[in-house]
Amino acid sequence: MGSLVNPTLPTIHFSGKNLEPGSTPWLSTSKDVVRALEEYGCFVAIYEKFPREMHEAIFRASEELFDLPTDVKVQNTSDTPSHGYVGQEPIIPLYEGLGIENATTHEGVEKFTNLLWPSGNDRFRETALEYSRLVAKLDQMVMRMVSESYGIESSYESLLGATSCLLRIIKYRKPEEGESGLGIVPHTDKSFMTILHQCQGWTNGRIEPSIHRVTIKGSEERYSLGLFTFIRDLKIQVPEELVDDHHPAQFNPFDHYKFIHFYYTEEGRKSKCPLRAYCGV
Repeated sequence: MGSLVNPTLPTIHFSGKNLEPGSTPWLSTSKDVVRALEEYGCFVAIYEKFPREMHEAIFRASEELFDLPTDVKVQNTSDTPSHGYVGQEPIIPLYEGLGIENATTHEGVEKFTNLLWPSGNDRFRETALEYSRLVAKLDQMVMRMVSESYGIESSYESLLGATSCLLRIIKYRKPEEGESGLGIVPHTDKSFMTILHQCQGWTNGRIEPSIHRVTIKGSEERYSLGLFTFIRDLKIQVPEELVDDHHPAQFNPFDHYKFIHFYYTEEGRKSKCPLRAYCGV
């Protein structure tokens, strides 16, 4: 993927430790996670439970996916903006991406696979599902650490049961001579958490989403993947434990998917902070 604007992001190791909830390594890592999220909105995760073989397999699968004809890839549609195929956009000409909704379920990955490969592609299906589940474990670990640190475990449990995962598989073609290397314009993600992470509305502004972009350097095309989590069929609301005299409530309860649709309206696009425009107090 492209270079990060800030080269001094904190790095947190989730491997080589006995990360059992309540243990000393768990509590120490939780403090590092919350500090990084509050100060930067993101961090670099070292996660050795993600094997090298899976890394190689998922990128081989990505190349196979993008080798499909465009008229096949555009069949990847969704009722939710930017959850399906995005490509050939004048504002981001280097970018092409597809999305697997409900990516941690057999049904979600199989639906996507059968759409693009009507005769089936077991290798892609199995790789995408295993990858999504591995990354989701890290996502859940971070989410639990944040909730425990803020004393809102009950909120975490309810949100966990309503979490839906979107796996986006992305390709950035190499820039042509004289063409800008901007892969994605500066933005903040609208997911609940991403690997990169944020959960601004849930934490009552304690954790702000980081503004980021992707720039492409060199002469090679690049592939990347992102697991985005969304809350379905449950309104996101600030836990009572996070509201006090120093932190008055900043957001009303909101429907995550309706917020995403709002963001893609003219009002949402023009807003400096779409979440505050949508449900701010």
